Amino acid sequence: MRGGEKVLLSLLRLFPDATLHTLLHVRGSVAPEIDARPIEESFVGRLPRAAERYRSYLPLFPLAVEGLDVSGADLVISSSHCAAKSVLVRPDAVHVCYCHTPMRYVWDRFDDYFGPGRFPAALRPAAHALAAALRGWDRWTAAGVDHFVANSAYVAGRIARYYGRDAEVIPPPVDTEYFSPGPGAPGDYDLVVSALVPYKRLELVLEAYRGSGREVRLVGTGPEAERLRAQAPPEARFLGRVDDAELRELYRGCRAVLLPGVEDFGIVPVEAMACGRPAVVYAEGGGAESVIAGETGLVFEDPTPRGLRAAVDALAGLRFNPQVLRSRAESFSRDVFERRIRACVDRALEARRVQGTRPPW
Repeated sequence: MRGGEKVLLSLLRLFPDATLHTLLHVRGSVAPEIDARPIEESFVGRLPRAAERYRSYLPLFPLAVEGLDVSGADLVISSSHCAAKSVLVRPDAVHVCYCHTPMRYVWDRFDDYFGPGRFPAALRPAAHALAAALRGWDRWTAAGVDHFVANSAYVAGRIARYYGRDAEVIPPPVDTEYFSPGPGAPGDYDLVVSALVPYKRLELVLEAYRGSGREVRLVGTGPEAERLRAQAPPEARFLGRVDDAELRELYRGCRAVLLPGVEDFGIVPVEAMACGRPAVVYAEGGGAESVIAGETGLVFEDPTPRGLRAAVDALAGLRFNPQVLRSRAESFSRDVFERRIRACVDRALEARRVQGTRPPW
């Protein structure tokens, strides 16, 4: 249940009669409220070991998403970080896309996934060819979206750059009722909550804490787990997957959370602020949009271990007001998100009523 799944949960609460269409559904991996909904899955879910190897099926995603049958829908809402926004809808239907990011694998994060040391050198020419084809498809199918919503101003800029489209900015929801301050004082460890994937730049954390004598705990799983553990210093503890109750206690007990990568939005700092804890985030990307430097955390601009270490060291001389942290988090609450999405969808429906059916693309 990462940020995209939490957006999906709010969308399903807003539209309780909707059918959910997805490339892949692994039952039990998301909230019971999602599992309980009518779910139409693409053929990707029937491929060998799809739950573990779905990234290997990236070349098939265009065929899979265009094969999803939403022809009975007057309104289609896609929650997209890869291919969902390319679903084929009727000319008279309204398509609102909540875009977490344009397909990062083929745009500005290609080397994070297919660069030296991460992908066999002999296959890199094929990967470049695939990326070029997917970029063309991704840009072309953006025309099928009536209204783009971005999760941050940073992503809105990427949508404008790659698709040539404007996007309304609505940050994703944070469950500020569940994530709340605890009775204890801050602990003496710092915390990372992240998928263990290349673009999160977790090597930066490991090197920044090496020799510091300060504990850093890392929550999350992913394909980079083995490699990161192998290069981790004694200060790092990998906790793997934790449930929501454990995560809340980790937030409440940490000194601060860290967000070292270029994030599309970065929901972790806001969840930490809801629990009364500050965040240290990198200046580029959506993460810095939620943090008010000096009031709810620190923003570092030097993307090196030294730069992160300097920001972490600076925490020792600062005091953060838990009420200010909590107030900032509440501006990203689930209720705020759902009101803004409902109003956005209503405007899109009204615009279609006034403009009439758009031509098929």
